Amino acid sequence: MDARAVRRHFARAAATYDGAAVLQREVGRRMAERLDVVKLAPAAILDAGCGTGDAQAELGIRYPGARRVALDVALPMLAVAKAKAGQRRSAFFRIFSAFTGGTGGETDFVCGDVAALPFAAGTFDLAWSNLMLQWVGDLPGALAELCRVLRADGLVTFSTFGPDTLRELRAAFAGVDRHTHVGRFTDMHDIGDMLVRAGFGDPVMHMELFTLTYADAPAMLRDLKAIGATNATWARPRALMGRGRWERALASLETARRDGRIPATFEVIYGHAWKVSPKRTAEGHAIVRFGM
Repeated sequence: MDARAVRRHFARAAATYDGAAVLQREVGRRMAERLDVVKLAPAAILDAGCGTGDAQAELGIRYPGARRVALDVALPMLAVAKAKAGQRRSAFFRIFSAFTGGTGGETDFVCGDVAALPFAAGTFDLAWSNLMLQWVGDLPGALAELCRVLRADGLVTFSTFGPDTLRELRAAFAGVDRHTHVGRFTDMHDIGDMLVRAGFGDPVMHMELFTLTYADAPAMLRDLKAIGATNATWARPRALMGRGRWERALASLETARRDGRIPATFEVIYGHAWKVSPKRTAEGHAIVRFGM
């Protein structure tokens, strides 16, 4: 992934994101349900790749005493998220919060890259990331950074896209030219291995397939652009596609039409893992713990 292109695409999509992020909201809701079975009382939470801040209301009500940090690589996304946070601190929200155990606390908004987090080691108890990690060029490095900023026994919970995502669009552009038109997504089992190497223990992984349908190919592409999910690979085309190649791709995509609609498949991977206590010091000395 071209990190600058990713930042640029999501910055441009800040104003249109909420109108098209149906899948992102649904996946976030399902991620939150998975926290019901987790025994955790975090003092500090990182929302890595917060987008327009949809997770902040849920995390604030679920963990009203926690300090929250919402991080995103695109500054305009953070501006929208901050504005929405202000709206949630309305009189109605304060009254509602009195019945839910608190106001949900304040949120700090930070523009930064998950592959180089601007936080000290051991800052957070919970790291949450909804459908962001697929945009990171160095996924092992990003997972290692999330592990670094978690305290020992802290939890990372995330969702990301797997290899079957947008398979219809990938097939339509296959052979059209030598460029990459759809990003490649990492397999669930490989992500589990990366988590272990990053310093997490016993990761739990799960996968679901979602299918969104569209009246035509331009509608699908408009939705993807509206949420910033446009081609940011290094091998993407740098000039306009010729009319003939574009029409061949659209004709190929039409062959996927079912019941009058064009499907777009999304393979959503969920994962969570706990940071294991270190066995060695930074100097390489073994750590021996004595229990009473």
